[in-house]
Formats: sequence, C-alpha cells, structure tokens
Amino acid sequence: MTQPTTPKNTNAFFLQSGLAFAIALFSMLFAIYYMPTTPWVRAFLSLGTVFLVTSSFSLAKCIRDAQEENQVLARLERMRLEQRLAEHDPFKAA
Repeated sequence: MTQPTTPKNTNAFFLQSGLAFAIALFSMLFAIYYMPTTPWVRAFLSLGTVFLVTSSFSLAKCIRDAQEENQVLARLERMRLEQRLAEHDPFKAA
C-alpha cells in the first residue's frame, strides 16, 4: 500500500507569511504611534494589537494541533485495517 504524501509548505510560502505578518504588525504600530490623539488612546490601541497578535498565535496553534490529531487518528485507523486484512484468511472456516 502506498503512503499518501503530506503537503509541506515551501520556504517561499513560509517567507511570504512571515513578511506579511511583520509588515501588518509594524504598519499597525506605525499608525498607532503617529496617530494624532492622546497617549491613552494609543495605549489602548497598542494593547488591542498585542491581544490580537497573541490570540492569532493561539488560534493557529489550536488549528495545527487539531489537524495533527486527525492525521494521527487516520493513520491509526489505516494501520488497524491493514493488520486485520493481513490476519484475515478467506479460506478459513467460519
């Protein structure tokens, strides 16, 4: 039985994702810093940005963990099926 290939991210995709995240974060911080408003409003928006970034990482980790768990469970089911098929003797009397 052939093993299915797992899709891997390329280095270019990883670089693009990292750059997009960095550009979005720094442009947000730049906009907050140069916004013509009081320091309290800047602090509030900065805390909101920090919370958004940390919750984004948490969400990405949860999605990754759920996907890995599904892959492990599917692999276990496939191994159980292969074991039963290997043990099965079609000529054995029931």
